[in-house]
Amino acid sequence: MAKSKSSKSSSATIGFEQQIWDAACELWGHIPAADYRKIFTGLIFLKYISTAFEKKYAELVAEGDGFEDDPDAYEADNIFFVPPEARWSEIAKAAHTPEIGTILDKAMIAIEADNKSLKGVLPKNYANPELDKRVLGNVVDVFTNMDMSDTEASKDLLGRTYEYCIAQFASYEGVKGGEFYTPASVVKTIVNILKPSEGKRVYDPCCGSGGMFVQSVKFIQEHAGNRSNISVFGQEANADTWK
Repeated sequence: MAKSKSSKSSSATIGFEQQIWDAACELWGHIPAADYRKIFTGLIFLKYISTAFEKKYAELVAEGDGFEDDPDAYEADNIFFVPPEARWSEIAKAAHTPEIGTILDKAMIAIEADNKSLKGVLPKNYANPELDKRVLGNVVDVFTNMDMSDTEASKDLLGRTYEYCIAQFASYEGVKGGEFYTPASVVKTIVNILKPSEGKRVYDPCCGSGGMFVQSVKFIQEHAGNRSNISVFGQEANADTWK
């Protein structure tokens, strides 16, 4: 019943984000709703950075200069370096093995080791014995069949997906959802009043998942501004939300 309710309450025109939410429904009844975002934001991120990495990897191989295993070649394009054991192709192969949870946890650890800015940020709860590994494997399959290859043309792909899922999870967590998510409509109204512009600084003392920053950049773009010419600063007291 819950799964059906989820489908009806989501807009049919959402598109890519809706596919992510449908993937979340695979876990319905197997874990508390409050744990969904911890599992899914990690998988969304892993799948996305792996897709971006593999796309760049293929380009470097084609260039033939031998830089495909050089982390600096990826950092130059703001792409996270993904070590072999953490690439989605390897995750997909292990989807239906009893070790899939451990493999995902090790993948997160390996990514943090190669990308210092992510240290202590990524979730590592996939090996939890309470999480049905057969169901987790089905979820991995859904992500495997999901097309995230348009990483360059859709720069905000990850952001839009994350924002949509956070909104859905917040609605199921009730009032606690406000701890990590403020509805986009509310944030957009605030931004429209503040009118951020190029060269300015935006500060959010309770930044949550960063919605104020995303909306500020959108506002600048909509007013023919340079999205790169803005500084954002924020702080967040809740450690889980910060991650």
